[in-house]
Amino acid sequence: MGARIKLLGTAVCPLLLTLLAFPCLSPVACMQVKAVVDQTAVSVKSSLQSLVPATATKDYGRDAGDVYQATGFSPLWVQGNHPTPAALALIAAFADSRQKGLRPQDYEASMWPQRVQTLQDGHGNATVTATFDLSLTLDTLRYVSNLRIGRANPTPIPFAVADGPSSYDLAQFVTQKVASSGNIPLLLNSIEPGYSAYKRTEAALQAYLSFAAKDPQVPLPAVHKPLHAGDTYAALPALTLRLQLIRDLPATAQPPADGQYSGAIVDGVKHFQARHGLTADGALNKVTIDALNTPLSERITQLEDALERWRWLPSNYPQLPVAVNLPEFVLRVFADDHHIVLRSNVVVGKAFGHQSPVFAKEIKYIIFRPYWNVPLSITRSEIIPHIQKNGNYLAHEKLEVTDQSGHVVTSGAVTAGMIAQMRSGKLMVRQQPGPKNALGLIKFIFPNADNVYLHSTPAQQLFSRARRDFSHGCIRVEKPAELAAWLLRDQPQWTLDAVNAAMQSGKDNVQVNLTHPVPVVIVYMTAVVEEDDEIYFFNDIYGLDQKLEAVLAKGPPYR
Repeated sequence: MGARIKLLGTAVCPLLLTLLAFPCLSPVACMQVKAVVDQTAVSVKSSLQSLVPATATKDYGRDAGDVYQATGFSPLWVQGNHPTPAALALIAAFADSRQKGLRPQDYEASMWPQRVQTLQDGHGNATVTATFDLSLTLDTLRYVSNLRIGRANPTPIPFAVADGPSSYDLAQFVTQKVASSGNIPLLLNSIEPGYSAYKRTEAALQAYLSFAAKDPQVPLPAVHKPLHAGDTYAALPALTLRLQLIRDLPATAQPPADGQYSGAIVDGVKHFQARHGLTADGALNKVTIDALNTPLSERITQLEDALERWRWLPSNYPQLPVAVNLPEFVLRVFADDHHIVLRSNVVVGKAFGHQSPVFAKEIKYIIFRPYWNVPLSITRSEIIPHIQKNGNYLAHEKLEVTDQSGHVVTSGAVTAGMIAQMRSGKLMVRQQPGPKNALGLIKFIFPNADNVYLHSTPAQQLFSRARRDFSHGCIRVEKPAELAAWLLRDQPQWTLDAVNAAMQSGKDNVQVNLTHPVPVVIVYMTAVVEEDDEIYFFNDIYGLDQKLEAVLAKGPPYR
């Protein structure tokens, strides 16, 4: 009997165990019940065999086929005419998927209560059982995949991060892990990205869902001119409530009785401004009022988009990477324990025409006091017009014209013939190393098709701007020496002092290879949660959130 129980599978085992629990049944009655059980199992298997092939062209249909091939077309989620505990836990996870930045409708959350009732009312109806089981398998496959690697495939669309999507045996995981799990929530948590920033973002989403549920959605009135501390603002009570709702102001704070915009309320506005990429001067101006009136549903979407992009990141880094977040204009370096060891402002590509790309690569070497090899597009659009206006332009800007072998043709006068060859690409322009070089005194190379890299810059004043998209695509770093010292930390001779010396007075165009390449990711997240759990929002400067949301709005299959 024990061998028979094993062969019949999980859907039949409980019924046979019931027979064993009631030895008072006559042998004839036992045989009759057993025959019914056997016939039910055969009927369910037959129904699955007919239903599964029809899903082959549907979203995750092939994965479902692999699941049932592995089980011999025995159901995974049904015991008799009841869902298994794992099935009920999954259905609960679908209903609660908004807390993970996913959409319950993608997993048919509203349909599952009725499906459970139909299963229980079906009294072992084979078609009902098979349909329930297959539907739950398909939704589970989608949910697990979405939670693990995201919904949209990042490879063929403009916001790609990795060279290819993360992959794993989805069908095997569902069959061998999920179906038999005694703790579905713990198992699902284990497949999410392990980055602490991802976990913080998930917690922030849950907080903002709570805020939105309490939001009276009454907009603050506009101001005709900026208000400063001491000015009067009629909507101070509403402003106070808004700042308290989103935790920019303590719950105990009260608006001044005289109606003056002052004290803790001003501090709360400064805190809000700092969290939303605005100048934190406390001025209650149009930009700040507009940000305060932004619906919390939009902030929730920003957090959901950030979680989606976290799921795209490669999960097999040998160490946490150097990360540049474009809309935030910030570079971070992470220690092995996930804590930030270096934070630096950056300047990124212009929103119009020169956007910095988004991808994951490896920093392989550093060049001290580099040449700047001017891209042909810049030579044509900027350098040649300057030369034609000013014959002394090359010398003034420390530029030189070279042939394709790097031999200098001229660093002074330029003939019409040279200009023609420069325009065609037969001659190139480069800037000599030194303080005036557009790349500054150091650059960090991670080979990529876009020829984008990190570098220092002589234009230090740009780092103080709130919005910092000024470059032609490469990324300028405010603290390049500190970054170089960290990247070369396993080469004892490269102390911070040695790095600064190489930048300021060392030899020109010196390459230093990293002992071990270091991953670098250029990401695009308009919502970031810092180590102190402060939640920051930034403008969608390149419109990539908008593009992602357009993809997701179509619903599954997202790929």
